[in-house]
Formats: sequence, structure tokens, C-alpha cells
Amino acid sequence: MLNIIRNWLDDNSREVKRLQRMVERINALEPEVSALADDDLRAKTGVFKERLERGETLDDLLPEAFAVVRETSRRVLGMRHFDVQLMGGIVLHQGRIAEMKTGEGKTLVATLPVYLNALTGRGVHVVTVNDYLARRDSEWMGKIYRFLGLSVGLIVHGLDAAERRRAYGADVTYGTNNEFGFDYLRDNMALHPDQLVQRELYYAIVDEVDSILIDEARTPLIISGQADKATDLYHTFARLVPRLTRDVDYTVDEKAHTVALTEEGVARVEKMLGVENLYDDRHMQLTHHLNQALKAHALMKRDRDYVVKDGQVIIVDEFTGRLMFGRRYSDGLHQAIEAKEGVRVERESQTLATITFQNYFRMYEKLAGMTGTAATEEEEFRKIYKLDVVVIPTHMPMIRKDLPDVVYKTERAKFNAVVEEIARRHATGQPVLVGTISIEKSEILSQMLKKRGIPHQVLNAKYHEKEAEIVAQAGRLGAVTIATNMAGRGTDILLGGNPEFLAAAEIRGQGYDPHDPDPRVQDLYRAALEKYKRVTEEEHQRVVALGGLHIIGTERHESRRIDNQLRGRSGRQGDPGSSQFFSSLEDDLMRLFGSENIAGLMDRLGIEEDMPIEHNLITRSIESAQKRVENRNFDIRKHVLQYDDVMNQQREIIYRQRRQVLTGENLQEVIRQMIEETVQRTVDTYCPEGVHEEEWDLAGLLRQAEQLYLPGHKLAPEDFQDAGRQHIRDRLLAMALETYEAREAELGAELMRELERLVLLRIVDEKWMDHLDAMDQLREGIGLRAYGQKDPLIEYKFEGYEMFQNMIASIQEDVVRYIYRVNVVQTPRQRQTVENRYQEEGPPQPVRREQKVGRNDPCPCGSGKKYKKCCGRAS
Repeated sequence: MLNIIRNWLDDNSREVKRLQRMVERINALEPEVSALADDDLRAKTGVFKERLERGETLDDLLPEAFAVVRETSRRVLGMRHFDVQLMGGIVLHQGRIAEMKTGEGKTLVATLPVYLNALTGRGVHVVTVNDYLARRDSEWMGKIYRFLGLSVGLIVHGLDAAERRRAYGADVTYGTNNEFGFDYLRDNMALHPDQLVQRELYYAIVDEVDSILIDEARTPLIISGQADKATDLYHTFARLVPRLTRDVDYTVDEKAHTVALTEEGVARVEKMLGVENLYDDRHMQLTHHLNQALKAHALMKRDRDYVVKDGQVIIVDEFTGRLMFGRRYSDGLHQAIEAKEGVRVERESQTLATITFQNYFRMYEKLAGMTGTAATEEEEFRKIYKLDVVVIPTHMPMIRKDLPDVVYKTERAKFNAVVEEIARRHATGQPVLVGTISIEKSEILSQMLKKRGIPHQVLNAKYHEKEAEIVAQAGRLGAVTIATNMAGRGTDILLGGNPEFLAAAEIRGQGYDPHDPDPRVQDLYRAALEKYKRVTEEEHQRVVALGGLHIIGTERHESRRIDNQLRGRSGRQGDPGSSQFFSSLEDDLMRLFGSENIAGLMDRLGIEEDMPIEHNLITRSIESAQKRVENRNFDIRKHVLQYDDVMNQQREIIYRQRRQVLTGENLQEVIRQMIEETVQRTVDTYCPEGVHEEEWDLAGLLRQAEQLYLPGHKLAPEDFQDAGRQHIRDRLLAMALETYEAREAELGAELMRELERLVLLRIVDEKWMDHLDAMDQLREGIGLRAYGQKDPLIEYKFEGYEMFQNMIASIQEDVVRYIYRVNVVQTPRQRQTVENRYQEEGPPQPVRREQKVGRNDPCPCGSGKKYKKCCGRAS
């Protein structure tokens, strides 16, 4: 009775029942669809498209379209969608998030709504977290779409504009979130319609939706160019800050991730620098550099937040443990860390274009996502993306045992206990996957296991394909794998091992490509696959008897979702498995948010350092600490978004108008209107309404007119004596338009239109870059308005609007000025840009320059040194 009441009150259970009714309709069509010949099955795509044109909706077609995809998958891939996979497909088509546990086949689920929505011809984007998965899924699932007559595109790093345009023109396009976002930004920096690659943003399915829309939501995509700012101050403060004393000269709040100078610290820094008042307007740059140097020194830890590799500071992703090649901290923090570590300090960059993933993905007409862990973040998905989460039941019952947390007093005791647990289970042959939260911790654990002589694999999550191969074999008999928490996400761990990966590795070892269509290579691959299937099947039985894959978490993450992802690597498709987290009171989460009560309890009970405390009460205490951190992080992301929304409204206006300029044929009317508004503005400024004529500044008006729209005019203030404002405005406008027409006659109409387009785009881009910089500066200081009892967000909106209006006026004036004066040159200068992307291929390679650099010339790398003393030393 209790279960009946609980299900009646549970929204998710009611939703699943509704989905089940739709699944029954799809299943009823199976006998009819499975009887079709291949050609008839293929012809269904044309039939569906015709029905859409006649006015039917995608919802009307859904049962038949899903039945067709299921049958196609059975024939082409040998995989038939389970009923729960059909449910997931329906949820994705409805523009919602499907939470499906690891191993439930999310990759196959996506084929159902992708095919249905691709029938519209408007293009469907399938978004994955890395190039390896995008390539794998486009080839693997692409067989279904191609069989049914749809085209498939792939967007990965390294494609040129023509290849990207073709990929976006396909019915279905696979790619990474970074590639889609950067292509959008590049399109909005294009100077010619031929440079555009994306079409409308219609429908996107985001795989690992929690990783992309939540974990990466705080880091915007940025395309930047080099700014002209010196780097010597970073070195100065890197030497100065270590001489300050923590808790005397400055305080650190690790929870809020902030550091602040005390009054003693301010006095000490002023003495060191020899300045009277550090917070004087003249010293704003000094305070900025000091703050960043303090953050770098007190908050940013080497081998946790970043690593130093090949003379570069490389950020470590806090969620995946991956090295983020090419990505840099903003606002000078990266330079401060470079100075602290004694590597070369790169010049600061200027933002040319930027957007957050939150605002990029909200531009899609329809958005959906899938992941194994979304329910804990449902409030955020609903509030920010208007997406609700539906938890799909598993195909087979989940039988994994999640053991209570074990808590130790010290980190050393915890790691000793983890090594003992690994040794105990390894001795029986049970496979163990160990999750760590940082590269540093995984290396500590690896050293301890080496001392015990336990063979193991360590994944620091750098190369996705190699990572997938290692993770795929983590379920083999006796395997011990240490990985950062999300390493290998997207790859199934099969108990006993993955025969396909093993066969492919053997073929590569023989010097062949397992994907080579050569019949001889394919025969070798099939023979290897059969051999490894026998091996893995036998191992599978033994691993199941030992209790399946055991997961050990060496520390609780601040997000329950990340812990659940680690747990979810075990117990797929009804497999046995177990998981347990080991924590210590010295772990960051426990130290900052949850250990006071537990520490008191341990002291009262007189528990020794190496004595564990294991109880469900402890697990609940840790989870409540995680909830507090999650709520705080949600507030931070919401706060970031509220400010970014102000920028986003402005971005949409600029990009929409920019696109019209880029694709529009004739800008003559736009330019004439700009001239009119510029004339009106100058008259309003120098001959204001309500001010007596004798007080008008006619000389100033004519000087400004000469600067903007009447170059070389012969007018004098006397020409406008006793003339009214309207007469002055009309005469100036008539002369300005006359000069404009003369300019057009001189250049020719066709060249004039092209000139107008290029001038407008260039000036809009320059002003927009300056505006982005100004808005950043405004946002940095706006929080202080709270001291004056004003809401910083409202102030930011108000001042941001004023700045935007000023930018529009400035664009108009500069466009008008240039149109009258600019000379035509045939070779446009290329803009050098950098993207803060994840780089899949490893560290950036040096740029090979064609032109000869003299030994005494400045080095082209931008260091400021002579070539012979920098990059030319080796030559």
C-alpha cells in the first residue's frame, strides 16, 4: 500500500507510465516493419518527409520513425533498442534530459530522436565531450543514418572552413561542445559571407549533459588577440608576495576561494613599493597585479590546479583531471602563476569574442541531453535551461552494493587503508577501479602500489583514445586501474575485458589499421576478435563470481554527481559490483565543510589515527556537506549567468545586425541613416535645444562636422548667423549627403557597397572588443556599490545599457568618418587569434614562420628579446 501511495505521488513514476504507453505503440509496429525489404525500409525516409510537408507533425511520425530506426539498427549494427532505450529516445525528442545509468546504451538511444528530427532538413547536432567520442559515434551510429538516406557530418579540431561548412550542411552533425561554440564565435567575426560555416541552431542533443552544461558553465569560450601590456610587474609581485605572512598580512577564505590584504599587509606593501597610498587612482594597476599575485601564491596549488610542463603552466580541469592545453586563466591570473613558477610570462590577451556554454546552448530552438547523473542538479537544469529530468528505469535491475564511507583522521592513514584494500581484493583477482580527484593524488597512490609490487595502470586523462582503451579493460581479472574521477567517461567497462579493443590492439601491433577495409586485414581482425571473445567470456564468469568490479573513491568530490559517476562505472546492465569511498578529516571537503562534528566524535571516543570510523551517519553527514557546496556553486553559476545575460542581450543585437551587414546586398540606406543620426547628434551637442542662440558653439560644430562628415568644407560660423536649429541641421545633412554621393560617383556603386560593408564590420568588431573590455572592468568593481545600499546587478544593467548606447553612437560616428576618407586596398590583413580550447592533440607546436628573421631583430615569439638571444639561440 505504501509503495502504491509513493508511486502515485512520484512525478517520475507517472512520467515513466506515460512513456510506457508510447513504447507499446512502437512495439505494436515491429512485426510490420521487420517484414519490410531493405529498399522499402530505406524508402520510409522519403515517405516521412512527404508527410511532414503535408502538415503532419514529428509527434505524429514518432511511433513509425522509432520502429524504423530500431529495425535498421538490428540489421546494420546487430543491436535492437530495448524498451527503456525507446523511453529515453522519446524524452530526448521532447526536449528534456534523460538520466540513464552507465552501460544502458545512451549512444544508441540518441539515434531515435536524431533521425526523427533530421527529417525536417534543418540539421541536428549531437554534442560530445571529446573528439574521440565524436569520431567514434559518427562512424558507428552513422551507419544507421546512411542506410536510411541521411547525410552525416563530423566537426573535430583541425578542419578548414570548407570542411566545416559541409559537415554543418549534413542532416546529422557530430562534434564537441568546444567546436560548436568556437564556430559560432568565428562566424560572428567573419568579414565575408563565404567564411560562415554554421546554419541555424535548430536541435541539439548533448551527451554527458551535466559535464557540459554545468561543470563547464563557469568557463566561457574566448577568442582573443594579443594585447600590448608589459609583463615586468608580474615578476615584481611574484618576488614581493612570498615575503608577506599569512593571517598577519593577508587572510585566505578557502570556501569562498578569496584572499584579502589586512591593514598591516597594505602598510607593508606600500613600504616595499615606496608608494604613499596603494588604493590611489594612480596605482590601480599595482593593486590589480598584487591581488592576482596573492591569488596565485595562496590559492592556486601546483599539481592540483595546474601543472608545469615544458616551460608552460597548464590548467588541470577540476572535474576531469584532464590537462587543458591552450586554455588560460583570465584577468592576469595565469601570468601571475607563470611568474610564481619562474617560467616565461606570456603577454595578456584582449578578448575579441566570448560566450558561455549556458548562453550558446540556450540559443537552440530545441535542446535535450542525456547522462547517468542529472537528478541531483535538476533545479539548475530547470531554472537555467528550462529542461526537466526524467529518470529512465534500467533494463536489468541494479544489484551493485554501495558500502558506507570509511573515515580516517589523517590523509596518510587513509591512503594506507586504500592500498591495503586494493591489495586484499587484487589477491583474489577481483578487478578494482580507483578514483582520485587530482593528478598529484593518483601519482602518490601509484608510488605506494609500486612499493607493494601491485601491477596497475594510471590514467591521467590526456589522450582520449588511449584512455578509452585502458578503461575498457579495467574489468579484467586482477586489473587495478587508477584514474581521475571522470577518466574514460563514455567507454563501457565490460567484466572480463572488451574483446573488440583487445583485437584492435593486436592488429595495430602487427602494423595494420583495424578499420582498414582490406579483406585480408578484416580477416585478421575477425580471427583476433573470436580468440579474445573466448578469453573474455571465460574471465567474465570468474569476475562475476568474485563480485564484479569494485570501485574505490579516495576522496569525496564537492559534487555528489561526480561521486555517482565514479560509482556508476560498476554494476552496468545488471552486473554485480560494489563501491566504497575512503575519506579523511584532512580532505578539502571534510576540512572546509563537514568535519567539525565528526572530529569531535573521534576525539571523544579516543579513536587512533589508523582506526576507521564507518557508519551510515557519517555518509549522511558527508552528503549534507556536499549539498551545501552544490547549493553554493549553483548560486555562483546563477550569479555569473545573471551578469552574462546582460552581455548576452547586447551580443545578440550586435551579432544579429552584424549578420545582416554580412549577408545584406545594399547598405546604402543604413549608411544614409547613420549620417543623418550623426548630423543630428552634433547639432544637439553644439546647438542644444532650450539654450539661447548666442550661446551656441557654431565654431565647435563646424570643426566636428569637418572631422566627421564634411571633410575640407569651407563653411564659417557667419554662414549660420540667425539660422534656426532645424535650418542648420538640414543644411549640414544636405551637404553631407551630397559629399557621400560624390564619393560614390568617384569609387563606383559596386566598390562603394563593398567598402561600406568592410568598414562597418571592422569598426563594429573593434568597438565591440573595447566594449567587452570595458564591461569586464565595470563588473570587477560593481560589487562595491552594495556598500552604498544599491543592488550591483541593477547598477550593472543600467551602466551597461548606457555604455552600449555610447558604443552604438561611437560606431556610427567612426563609420561615417571612415566612409568619407578611407582608401581602398585589395589585401586584407589577417587577424591573429587564440582560442581557449581543450586541445585534443597535446601541447601546441611551434609556429614555423616563412620570412627570415635578422639575428638582431625582435624575436617574433613576442618575448621582447633579440632573436639571437631568444628563439634563435640554437641556430
